[in-house]
Amino acid sequence: MARKQRSSPVLQKAVRRAASINSIDPNLDLGNGLTLPAFSTLIEIMRTRENAYNSALSNLDKLYREMLQTERELADMAEHMLLGVATRYGKSSVEYGMAGGVPKNQRRKRLRGELPTPLSQQPSFVASVNGNNGNKPAATS
Repeated sequence: MARKQRSSPVLQKAVRRAASINSIDPNLDLGNGLTLPAFSTLIEIMRTRENAYNSALSNLDKLYREMLQTERELADMAEHMLLGVATRYGKSSVEYGMAGGVPKNQRRKRLRGELPTPLSQQPSFVASVNGNNGNKPAATS
């Protein structure tokens, strides 16, 4: 998803204001550096910076897409490398384990249909006398 490019409402308002002031006097000088040419110069600086910012966002989006593509290629090649080690040395070999695979003879046996439980959801081994783990009040009769 592309990043949202910026458009400045302040810039748009300033452009309209400059056009209106230009109709009063193209060389209007209100003192203290408040001149129409200085105002127009600052408008152009803002327009240039906004364009540079939006171009940078487009380039960043392109780099991000390229990085994701390379990441997919890397994951695919890593999987193929592991499968290559498994083909050459076998899935029960020490080399397969060294390459990052879990050797076949060291895998935990699961019951059919059982899903692995993430560590964060595994039950703790602390329980109270009444079988309550401290999360809910004990049922009373």
